[in-house]
Amino acid sequence: AGIDHVRIASFFLSLPFPFCCPPPLSPLRFDIYRKVPKDLTQPTYTGAFISILCCFFILFLFLSELTGFIATEIVNELYVDDPDKDSGGKIDVSLNISLPNLHCDLVGLDIQDEMGRHEVGHIDNSMKISINQGEGCRFEGKFTINKVPGNFHVSTHSATAQPQNPDMTHSIHKLAFGDTLQVHNVKGAFNALGGADKLSSNPLASHDYILKIVPTVYEDLSGRQRFSYQYTVANKEYVAYSHTGRIIPAIWFRYDLSPITVKYTERRQPFYRFITTICAIVGGTFTVAGIIDSCIFTASEAWKKIQIGKMS
Repeated sequence: AGIDHVRIASFFLSLPFPFCCPPPLSPLRFDIYRKVPKDLTQPTYTGAFISILCCFFILFLFLSELTGFIATEIVNELYVDDPDKDSGGKIDVSLNISLPNLHCDLVGLDIQDEMGRHEVGHIDNSMKISINQGEGCRFEGKFTINKVPGNFHVSTHSATAQPQNPDMTHSIHKLAFGDTLQVHNVKGAFNALGGADKLSSNPLASHDYILKIVPTVYEDLSGRQRFSYQYTVANKEYVAYSHTGRIIPAIWFRYDLSPITVKYTERRQPFYRFITTICAIVGGTFTVAGIIDSCIFTASEAWKKIQIGKMS
């Protein structure tokens, strides 16, 4: 008899596994999140409230981090060095002082230091302006000093004829060393004597200002450096005498340099750190919010079950 091929094929296809080809593997076998938690699929008013709070909290933290990323941070450090080696051992000085009771013909600037410099009546880059109806003088000068202990003083020593009773009452508008730093975030004593008023002092007294000069370096984001100097000041007022009589009064600025250098450096937060912080803010906020929402939902469901048990 002939073989019925159709019936044979139907017989083998009707056999159960493993006699027939196994079915393909289901994707569900590789899914580690097979069941979505109920608190994530069921909307609640509590979840909506927490979600809104999360959005505002993330926005607040994002704006705070963005502000910190855009703004520059100024870091200061101390070290022992001579920062401005290209200055030739010189420091620029800017002096602006008014003597309302001393004529301009009598006012002069003298400079001396431990390197042997002794200059009487320095006039380079200086200007005298008559004030108080010609009775007083405003002295403005820019000059250099050596990086060694010394002094410069305003006096009548360079005048051709010495007055009988020179009046050294004065007010100091500016005394600064090096470049002018106009940086709002840097607070320092760059013009410590600015605004000093000695108009009510003894007219015949000398004035000593003892200055301790501290080198200061400011480096911006581009790496450009500016060299300035801060200083501390102490002062005394006295009437000096010698065996020949009273000594001619003067306004002395005695200075010494500190070996410590202060450096201010502008820095900005790296971009990768900003991105990392933002990711941590978003992920951390949603994770904590999810935990809180899950705890509230679980507690709510448990309370409902308790209430149902009591009613039954």
